Amino acid sequence: MDVQLLYFDGCPNWRIMDERLRALAEEIGFTIAYRAVETLEEAQKLGFRGSPTVLVDRRDLFPGDDGRVGLACRMYQTPEGLAGSPVLDELRAALSRR
Repeated sequence: MDVQLLYFDGCPNWRIMDERLRALAEEIGFTIAYRAVETLEEAQKLGFRGSPTVLVDRRDLFPGDDGRVGLACRMYQTPEGLAGSPVLDELRAALSRR
């Protein structure tokens, strides 16, 4: 399983996602590659829907249908409401489906 964490430095939410992914990497057994997205052109090329975005085998782990891309903080719907990262159980379930 190829797991990439895409982010941009202007959004601190990627650090929370990183902590959660690292915990699951040990549990499930994968490595994380990091990619900083720095320009709008790069965001468009990658289909970057905001920071943080997790790609598994080059596919968005939490795909949506809004089609928006760009350098913004991404929000996720969680059991507690909107947040900058899915909760650990949501990440675990999504990774298990891959």
